[in-house]
Amino acid sequence: MDQADMIFYGGLHLEGKMTEIFEKLERSKPTVAVSRDIDTSVLRSGENAGGTQYDPHIWFNVKHWISATETISDALANYDPAHGDLYKNNADKYIQQLRELDEEVRMVIAEIPESGRVLVTAHDAFGYFGEAYGIKVMGLQGISTAAEYGSKDVSELRDYLVDNKIKAVFVESSIPTKSMEAVIAGAKEKGHEVEIGGELYSDSLGEPGSDADTYIKMVRHNVSTIINALK
Repeated sequence: MDQADMIFYGGLHLEGKMTEIFEKLERSKPTVAVSRDIDTSVLRSGENAGGTQYDPHIWFNVKHWISATETISDALANYDPAHGDLYKNNADKYIQQLRELDEEVRMVIAEIPESGRVLVTAHDAFGYFGEAYGIKVMGLQGISTAAEYGSKDVSELRDYLVDNKIKAVFVESSIPTKSMEAVIAGAKEKGHEVEIGGELYSDSLGEPGSDADTYIKMVRHNVSTIINALK
């Protein structure tokens, strides 16, 4: 980072204690939190998120990622005004793709019967997704992957799955599957079969060459996985 000309990071305490490092670097070089221009009135509370005021998982609402794209484009143009038009043109083309993606996600999620629109994951990373696209989201852990879960959390989620006849839960690429396996086992003991509906990308993209190695492909992978399990 000392050698970088510019630095972009998520912001909203996504990077935890590294945020202090970025704030110090900002004194000597352009250091940009890509979430900085999102109106705080549309941000989710970060309660139980390791001390952060807001939920940092903004990329699960594509409209928030459009804002982040505009922030990046503007920052690049300010740093390198000679190529400002290039940054703006590229951003405009990408934003059009994001607008189409946003509408696509909205239409696909609407295909799931309303009673079955429940997304159960290991931690509460998909709140923006649920708010934007009309699907109830439940996480075993809090917003932060550093949050601890206990037997009470497992039993409460198990009972919800049983009582509401939820047929699938999802694991995440960045979190061990052990926690969700405990929930599934508990539901089975109560006579309700729950399947793992697939693996979702929550805090990272896929490996290069995978079907989730760009933002747009990651969103489509997640949506496809969700609808195949819940539709």
